[in-house]
Amino acid sequence: MTSLERVQTALAHREPDRVPYDLGGTILTGINRLAYERLRRHLNLPDTPIVIEDPVQNLAKVDDDLKDLFEVDVEGVNPAAASGYVPRFERVGEYTRFIDEWRIGWFMPFEGGLYYDMREHPLANIDTVAELEKWPFPDPTDDARFVDMADAARRIMHDRGRAYVLGRNAPGIFEVALWLRGFENFYADMLTNVAFAEALLDRIMENKARYWEKALSILGDDVMVISEADDLASQSGPLISPAIYRRLLKPRHTQLFAHIRKSAKVPIGIFYHSCGAIADLIPDLIESGADILNPVQVSAAGMDTKILKQRFGDAVTFWGGGVDTQRVLPYGTPADVRDEVRRRIDDLAPGGGFIFAAVHNIQGDVPPENIIAMRDALREFGVY
Repeated sequence: MTSLERVQTALAHREPDRVPYDLGGTILTGINRLAYERLRRHLNLPDTPIVIEDPVQNLAKVDDDLKDLFEVDVEGVNPAAASGYVPRFERVGEYTRFIDEWRIGWFMPFEGGLYYDMREHPLANIDTVAELEKWPFPDPTDDARFVDMADAARRIMHDRGRAYVLGRNAPGIFEVALWLRGFENFYADMLTNVAFAEALLDRIMENKARYWEKALSILGDDVMVISEADDLASQSGPLISPAIYRRLLKPRHTQLFAHIRKSAKVPIGIFYHSCGAIADLIPDLIESGADILNPVQVSAAGMDTKILKQRFGDAVTFWGGGVDTQRVLPYGTPADVRDEVRRRIDDLAPGGGFIFAAVHNIQGDVPPENIIAMRDALREFGVY
């Protein structure tokens, strides 16, 4: 099979020749720059300049030579920034700071930093609907976002025979609200300033809907999977009560996903990312229209791969969850990694509906030997 056929077969819940593999197809299934540099040196690959795919997470763009060597099946097509926006990086004390398109301020330690954390929330002092209506959101339909998008999709699907994931213009509805307003503020808004919370969620949803409408129009038939994301849960359970989720977020997810499918020229898969212990919310996500779940955070409460496959394997494709990225991949031995990969493949691969990737991005402290052990174990145990 070609990579494209392999992924299409898995998404159709049939068994391809082997489990498809994603490394770098999204900014949720990638690799930190430091780990990537070490891996290339370990493999004696050419010392090429590292392109940063996502500055917040310090993710490296995976080069074609490594994709070919590792037999990666998935690539990514992501929008560019709007015209006129150029990220500015500056040193502030012991940190590097940059401001993103949404005017959120991000900081990373100048020495030894691995990724950025947000500190500045532009709507921290705006808490009325009237003020919100005056605040300028980034233009989701700016033509600069879509330059080369259609050509990139065509090259991946038709020239290379690989699958790809179409990236979003912003994080998820819930995430953007938290990041713009500040976590404490928005959690309080959902209880004590509900009209404002709903207005903000609606503005974000409408912004995303306009992006997807234009992107899918441009891509036409050359699209198969789109990526949406929110982090709805912590290690132990949902970040908000299921009741609040169902009242404030689920209707907007349902509306957005329906709009995406209506805008697409061909049937597509909706890849939805949430870290954490989301087992109790999976039925809601399915009802909302998500049919690809990323990841299975195997270290979180209630996220047992065998049980989740039994409960939801007919309704969703599991994308990720192939190896634990909190403990096993960074701190285990290659033998530990091999055993972990085998277990997750045994649980998630039968009947198709599984795309292999690590639980989340491979972090900067992961040794190259463990990344290679992960890939070798997938080769060994991922054949149907």
